[in-house]
Formats: sequence, C-alpha cells, structure tokens
Amino acid sequence: MLVRKLFCLLLITVSLFACNTPEENKAEANEVSPIISSVKEEFAPDKRVALFDVEAEKSENGYVLKGNSNIPKAVEKLQQKLKEENITFVDSVAILPSENLEGKTQGVIKISAANLRGAPKHSAELVTQGTLGMPVNVLKKEGSWYLIQTPDKYIAWVDYGGVEPMDKETFAAWKASEKIIYTKTSGSSYAEANTDSQVISDIVAGNILRLEGEENDFYKVTYPDGRTAFVSQEEGTPYQEWMEALPHTKEGLVATSKTLMGLPYLWGGTSPKGVDCSGFTKTIYFLNGMVIPRDASQQIHEGILVDDSKDFSKLQPGDLLFFGKKATEDSKERVIHVGMWIGNNEFIHSAGRVHISSVDKNAENFDEYNLNRYLRTKRILNENTSGLIYLDKKDIF
Repeated sequence: MLVRKLFCLLLITVSLFACNTPEENKAEANEVSPIISSVKEEFAPDKRVALFDVEAEKSENGYVLKGNSNIPKAVEKLQQKLKEENITFVDSVAILPSENLEGKTQGVIKISAANLRGAPKHSAELVTQGTLGMPVNVLKKEGSWYLIQTPDKYIAWVDYGGVEPMDKETFAAWKASEKIIYTKTSGSSYAEANTDSQVISDIVAGNILRLEGEENDFYKVTYPDGRTAFVSQEEGTPYQEWMEALPHTKEGLVATSKTLMGLPYLWGGTSPKGVDCSGFTKTIYFLNGMVIPRDASQQIHEGILVDDSKDFSKLQPGDLLFFGKKATEDSKERVIHVGMWIGNNEFIHSAGRVHISSVDKNAENFDEYNLNRYLRTKRILNENTSGLIYLDKKDIF
C-alpha cells in the first residue's frame, strides 16, 4: 500500500511539471513582451500601415529579439527601454527593406489592377488593390511574393506578376518621365496605333503609363516592365495636363461616382474592376486627384465633422457617410460601411453593387437598414488632415 501511495505521489508530481510546456514557462518568464507591446502601441498601433512584428525569445544569457520592422525608430526605442530595465538581449530584428532585395526597394504596379493580399499566397485575403503606374515601396521578398507599401501607407503582399521592382536610379527615371493617365472607365491598349491590332492589356481608369510619343490619334506608351503599347487619345490625357486641370469640386466627385454605377462589389477591390464600400469612395476621390486612406475605419478620422444626428440638411455632395455600430459601455465603435452623399437626400455606395440609396422614408430607394446604423458624416474635400494627399500638391507619380 505504501509503495502504491508513493507511486501515485510521484505521478502527481511529474504531471504537475508536465502541465507547463517549455513555451508556457518561456511566456511566464518573458518580461520583454509587455515592453514590446508598449513600443508597438506607440509606433505601430495599426498593422495595416506600419510593421513592427517583433518577439522575444528567452535564451541562457537573456533574450533574443526576432522579427522585422520598417520603423527603425521603433526598434531603437525598444532597445533603449530594455537597457533602461537592465535586460540583456541580442538584437536580431531585421530592418526593412530587406537586404536580399539587392537595392530594388522601390517599384511600380505593372498591371491594370494588382491584387494585394494579407499573406504571400493567392488563397490569402484580398485586402486592397494597386493600379497600374502606382509607385510602391518594396519591403521584402518571399518566394515569388513581395511585401509592399502603397502611397497611402497600406502594407500588403503582391505576386511577381503585379509589381516591377526597381532600384533608385531606375525608379527616379520612371518618375521623371512624361506620363498619361487613362480616364475612361475601362478599355485596352494595343500593339499598334489602331484598335484592330493585337490587344496588349486591359486598362482601367486611373492607370498611369509612360508617354513615349504620339501616332495616328494614339499615345505610344511604355509599361513599367518595358512593354510598349498604344492608347487612344480619346481615352487618356497627359498626366501633368490632367493634374493641373483638377477642379477638386463636389460636382466632379458626383459625376465620377455615377460613371461607376453597377460596378460589382468586391471585398478588397479599389479599382473599376470591382470595389468594396471604402474602395469605392477611395476610387472616386483618386480619379479627382486625391489619395485618401484605404478603409472606412481610417477614412472616418479625416476631414471635419458635418453631422452625427441625422440632420442631412447640413450635407454637401462629396461628403462621406459612415455606418456601423455605436460604442457602448462594453464595446468600441465599429465602422462597417461608407457611402458618398450626392444630394437630394441620396448617397451612392457599394453594397452588392454600386447603387444609389435614399435617407428619405418616402423614396422608392429608401435604405432603412443603413439609416438605422448611421454614425456620422465627414467632409474631406479640400480639407487638409494628415491622411489626405492632393496629387497637385505632392509629387507621387
């Protein structure tokens, strides 16, 4: 009986130690994790636009910092905090852009609409799109995928078919060249200066190509990857000429929005091939010379407040209406949907497809569902908050 009791006691003791895995013991003893979290909250609270993917692994002599970041100041701050706490560490954090890019740390989107994903695989979530001619920062490469950052600072993965990586000299030459912007909703470029010739590629509104010359009412253009083609002059405009003529008016926004009527809803879409709700508002503004944040939850922080009490008499065409769930004692506000006011008690938005809805209860297109989840309206046209970029004031292309 005594032997049996001793054996049971031994089993209990072993099981107690076994319950704590090496990973759990490491986590319990990891005094660096809270410090990493505080630095991340300070420098990269929104992982969509800032990368600070760092963790600490316990070692015999302290900690090893692993991961990567495109914010050198954040890594420096982490090092400083650890030294202040007298914590011994080895820094193995990779600062992006990665050295394996061999200097090709910039790039240009080379197809009409490149799908940008949340992970380096085609099955990953489509988070946004990059349109032809868009300049990007290239951060690192994994296999045939590139991690890039767009002009609105969005970070995502694109496969090799969507981007042309460039070194600084090549990119500078591209940026300094004359260009055209495609202004028709969609069309094609051709191998010769006539529409009966071989199609080179599809092309959509907002696409930007290098201008090489003119022939038979066509622009001769070059793609970022070196392909040459011809685009009808009726469907494009020299970029500088287009930019200088930008009106930045509410009438222009409304007119653009209606050219995209019926466009299919596409989660992650930000081009005339398909749009989600915030991708639609982003596309409207881009075609009127403004780069605005990607997501509704980001767009809502720009501009000035117009209304938060359903007083739609205050609204002007071009204002953005936000919808979602209001904050409660137990939960934060959730911004779920966005549309653009066009006047006459109506707003245009992408839900199922791009269409027009009304806040007027007596209208045939009354949208009770969205009216019930209305949060507030913001005005961003001709405002100057930090997330708004005007193409005629900042040389992006």
